[in-house]
Amino acid sequence: MKYVRFMNSDNAICYGLIQEEKIQLLDRNFLDPLCKPTNAWLSLDEVTLLAPVQPSKVICVGLNYALHVKEMNHSLSEEPVLFMKPPSCVIGPDSEIIYPKISQQVDYEAELAIVIGTTIKDVSEAEATKGIFGYTCANDVTARDLQKKDGQWTRGKSFDTFCPIGPWIVTDIDPSQLDVQLLLNGVVKQSSNTRNFITSVPKLLSFISQVMTLVPGDVVLTGTPEGVGPMQPGDEIIVKIQTIGQLRNTLK
Repeated sequence: MKYVRFMNSDNAICYGLIQEEKIQLLDRNFLDPLCKPTNAWLSLDEVTLLAPVQPSKVICVGLNYALHVKEMNHSLSEEPVLFMKPPSCVIGPDSEIIYPKISQQVDYEAELAIVIGTTIKDVSEAEATKGIFGYTCANDVTARDLQKKDGQWTRGKSFDTFCPIGPWIVTDIDPSQLDVQLLLNGVVKQSSNTRNFITSVPKLLSFISQVMTLVPGDVVLTGTPEGVGPMQPGDEIIVKIQTIGQLRNTLK
């Protein structure tokens, strides 16, 4: 199933299911257990797709591909490396990423994103997977020069617009064997597969749940593969993930 959040021609925010290039409207947010489909339909070209969820928090996993650890000159960690992005980072497909005036290097980072469907806290790996609603594409945009300057990651990861997600959420897929790519102006810059994760999705969620409660709508970014690099104003950035689709943004 493909779930979308969108704005209709009356500028109302709506929720729907994509079926054969059309959207079947839902009567409420798809994260609500009481959500039901309606008899109303729209074409995709009639609406503006938004970020599929509005998370209370975005939890990110750093250094989850061995080759990316190597290219960043880090050593393998015994446990997952976590950091956070504020909700103000989140934008949707075809939205503009804003280049901060105080940065001299803004990088792309293609990632598989997990969308949480039910509250999880202190859960096992098996229980953690039951809390997943679905998956989407994400770009963990990073002001690399500020990240290096600060010695920690908060400022460099947290500018407004620095977390594009979308274009929709896909449910009932296996996250362990998905091709992940990033195209910069049509040129492939990152290309890997989630089979190369250092820490699997169930282990990541169980680990995070020992630290904090994850609630419906929260987003977990699972790490980026090797090939990260800088973007320039005017660039088109596309994150492509097998079975899910592609997330397109431009840098302003």
